[in-house]
Amino acid sequence: MDTNSENKNSRRKFIKQLGVGLTLLTGCTTAKDEPTNGTATDPKTTPTETSASDMTYRTTPSTGDRVSLLGYGCMRWPTKSDGEIDQEMVNRLVDYAIAHGVNYFDTSPAYCKGKSEYATGVALKRHDRSKFFVATKLSNFAEQTWSRKESLKMYENSFKELQVDYIDYLLLHGIGMGGMDALNGRYIDNGMLDYLVEERAKGRIRNLGFSYHGEVEVFDYLLSQHDKYKWDFVQIQLNYVDWHHAKATNRRNTNAEYLYNELNKRGIPAVIMEPLLGGRLSKVHDHIAAKLKQRDPERSIASWAFRYAGSFPNVLTVLSGMTYMEHLKDNLKSYAPLTPLTDDDNAFLEEVAKEMVAYKTIPCNDCKYCMPCPYGIDIPANLLHYNKCINEGNMPNKDADAEEYYKNRRIFLVGYDRSVPKLRQASHCIGCNQCKPHCPQRIDIPRELQKIDYFVERLKTEDL
Repeated sequence: MDTNSENKNSRRKFIKQLGVGLTLLTGCTTAKDEPTNGTATDPKTTPTETSASDMTYRTTPSTGDRVSLLGYGCMRWPTKSDGEIDQEMVNRLVDYAIAHGVNYFDTSPAYCKGKSEYATGVALKRHDRSKFFVATKLSNFAEQTWSRKESLKMYENSFKELQVDYIDYLLLHGIGMGGMDALNGRYIDNGMLDYLVEERAKGRIRNLGFSYHGEVEVFDYLLSQHDKYKWDFVQIQLNYVDWHHAKATNRRNTNAEYLYNELNKRGIPAVIMEPLLGGRLSKVHDHIAAKLKQRDPERSIASWAFRYAGSFPNVLTVLSGMTYMEHLKDNLKSYAPLTPLTDDDNAFLEEVAKEMVAYKTIPCNDCKYCMPCPYGIDIPANLLHYNKCINEGNMPNKDADAEEYYKNRRIFLVGYDRSVPKLRQASHCIGCNQCKPHCPQRIDIPRELQKIDYFVERLKTEDL
């Protein structure tokens, strides 16, 4: 077999694997808060809170939509102890968000084990349809959903789950993962992209775009077709680390600077995902956290990342998966109203980004695209515990004195057992590689799990 044939077969195998794990993308996060009843409420503001009139808005050029700069990402809705979505809490979060000016809600058929659209639809149905914009995606990752019939079925089901007769923002989901073969199979060869363009002309879709996760040749190709498809918006990952250092920290092949500038010069507004790098920019190393707090003691660590993303004029909205009310309230402070960063602020954050690159954390965004693991491993929990100990300065270091080493060793091991059940720890990884193709950050997950397992076993057995 020649090299080209081998490459094509390898790519087909990759794409087939890609679909398996992405049919059930992410779970949701358990959150505890007081429940509300099932009807829409109008939460009152206090003098210390923001109000709807304070929200910063941006305008979609093609439709004139006035979109809140803070967008609600519906990937991480809160769950109850039984793992089901806590609909009462979702209702309360949506009510509070709308009452304080948030009007953009982003979901997908794949989020929350396939249940996010329904929960989002239930919460939004209780509000005037003119008060919100709903975004969802054609998430036909699995190869068995590439056919026109199955793709249409998924598309139509989104209307049913969301309880709407039109979708404000419809995205081709995860463009770039699997390269051009996946793009052609999912959207071009089956005629789905042309069909969605027709649906936009009919008004069932008001804005059509795509989310980019992967190989830049696909991003470039779709932008080269802008005259044909007339993209209303594009969703990209952007934050103060990825702006210049995505290649170093995420193993992605494209920095956010390139993505944003390519959209900006075409006048295509950017919707921003991962402004916090999956939470990593709110859980930075203690040394970096101290620098951020010293510069502005009144603001949270996370607010720096949100203000950074929102300060770009061609950004339409910045998505945040807000599981907890405290996160929603804090993010509202960043955007209601936005105080744009200065040139000095940006220079300061670039220095912070360089320091973050020096800390060898694993670039996990906790998106859970790698889950479920067929061997029961909680992949994100393993990686995030490792990162947490690095960020908090608790990594056992043999070069330190004995007292500090033993203290940090205990912190790491005890915390590991508490945060990751033994049957779900890295030691159970067999290197099957089923998780690896699904990671948007291109992490070599089996290798990282093996490193963690080796590190843990060494801590358990070695002495100074």
